[in-house]
Amino acid sequence: MKINPFQICLAIGFTLFNEYFFAMNRYLISYTNPHRHFIDIEFIADVKTAETNVQLPAWRPGRYELGNFAKNVQQWAAYDESGKPLQFKKITKDCWQVQTKGVKTLHVKYNYYAADLNAGSTFLDVTQLYMNPVNCCVYIEGRINEPCHIDLQIPPDYKVACGMKRAVEQKKGVTCFAATDFHELADSPFIASATMQHNMFVLDGVEFNLWFQGDCKLEWAKIIGDFFIFINEQFVMMKEFPTDAYHFLFQILPYRFHHGVEHVTSTVIAMGPGYNLMKPDMYDDFLGVSSHELFHCWNIKTIRPIEMMPYNYTRENYTRLGYVAEGVTTYYGDFLLYRSGDFNDAQFFDALSFNLQRHMDNFGRYNLSVADSSFDTWLDGYVPGIPNRKTSIYDEGCLLALMTDILIRQHSDNRNSLDDVMRYLYFQYAKQNKGYSETDYIKAVEQFAETPLTDFFQKYVYTAVSYDEKLKELITYLGLHITVQPAKKYYESHVGIKISETENHRITHVYPNSLADKAQLWVGDELIAVNGTKIKNDLDALLHHHKDADVLTLTVQNAFCIRDVIIKPAAAAFYKTYLFAKLPHATDEQKRNFELWAKRKF
Repeated sequence: MKINPFQICLAIGFTLFNEYFFAMNRYLISYTNPHRHFIDIEFIADVKTAETNVQLPAWRPGRYELGNFAKNVQQWAAYDESGKPLQFKKITKDCWQVQTKGVKTLHVKYNYYAADLNAGSTFLDVTQLYMNPVNCCVYIEGRINEPCHIDLQIPPDYKVACGMKRAVEQKKGVTCFAATDFHELADSPFIASATMQHNMFVLDGVEFNLWFQGDCKLEWAKIIGDFFIFINEQFVMMKEFPTDAYHFLFQILPYRFHHGVEHVTSTVIAMGPGYNLMKPDMYDDFLGVSSHELFHCWNIKTIRPIEMMPYNYTRENYTRLGYVAEGVTTYYGDFLLYRSGDFNDAQFFDALSFNLQRHMDNFGRYNLSVADSSFDTWLDGYVPGIPNRKTSIYDEGCLLALMTDILIRQHSDNRNSLDDVMRYLYFQYAKQNKGYSETDYIKAVEQFAETPLTDFFQKYVYTAVSYDEKLKELITYLGLHITVQPAKKYYESHVGIKISETENHRITHVYPNSLADKAQLWVGDELIAVNGTKIKNDLDALLHHHKDADVLTLTVQNAFCIRDVIIKPAAAAFYKTYLFAKLPHATDEQKRNFELWAKRKF
């Protein structure tokens, strides 16, 4: 007879289990054959009803779209305290109803496929166990506020990086953590591995831990020095940190990647390639995303829209405040690096220019406001979607934050700023365990601007419109301006297309009413040849070579046909390059405003 080890485990010691697990939800995490990427999870809880609904989250905070994590569950079963199987059925895509009449303790055993590695996923292989509990840990419906305990059965040489507190009682061969409720558990990712690099420092009594999983050579003195500087600037601005310890968990990958996810006591940041980490361009991104995710500890993790107080993990949590949650954080993530001295003029202006460039290249700014785009993150917020449909809570949100900051400074004669708004929301809402509404945010901005700003919010937050003219007007207050030039690539500036050079020169964007648009080129078309010459990796060079010809014949293919498209070169410039810069002849007043804003000489 084939022996099932799990049945044996269930049959032994259930009386002890009942005493030990009383009034606590317990999770036992283990695995065998890690190359198969399956994590074994056992959930144990006392029973209070004749039917018990066991829920797996449908999404994770930090990414406002449904993740449908239940699709990664391969096996699922329920047992009572003696190991007897219980009847159950699925009642939604991620909720199981178990018959528990007369049952004292419920044991649910399931496995979870963990083969994706990003900043919000769960991953298992022979080198590490990386888990975001919100992906794969269940809870009992109506009992989300009960304490949770997690036991990790991992190799003895593994270290664990996690913002969750270690349990008071530790068992031999098991690493134990405790959470006050499921919300804390869901918000506490961890990496368990034997190969992590670790360092730490203390700032104003808060312990900061830096964990790196993956192949990279680290210059610890530089990293800690730069982190200390920007973290201190965030402390100076916000006056208080929400926790007494914080963990940066870095997943360093061997290929190009950039992704970060925020939590109260930690962040997970996935970046690559690891061999470029300390090189200037990637290091700037490394600092930028780290500063961004840390600021989220205040903005969205504690300062939270009222619609997300508390989180409902079973469905969409709609809000029109994504432009505050992500946009204000994008602004401060880079601005506080600049204000602290970690970034110089070029680095900060490049970051601002990046957001402006994306705004100006996106004709969705005429079709969907940033408030409505905030609402629609649940629909298609993290993929390109159909052409020119929507704006970005990150890009437009960042530019809005800059404009709002200037308006407050301008109207209050530099007495107040957006800093005051964020502190106000933290102390008056987050610290009082209250969410803020759209009206609350607008009133806070107006309070510190000392003037009504209804027209500004109506036109730039709730209306689909381009920001460039208003932005140009406002930044003169700081002695800044925006330079505009034709895009450097010929096919962008003079043909009116953007392409993916890694996908066979596939068109990704078409400038409305450009030569390309009028020639009926469209997103998804692939360019094959220019005037009979096959394109390899030299599209721009080929176009330059033929730019004086009477016509350009572009050979194009899509899923349906191959065709020739005739374009007559013209002097018009379509896509342009937008760059922030200082005014060459700024006035003394503009310089003063800049210095109060940036905390540095003009």
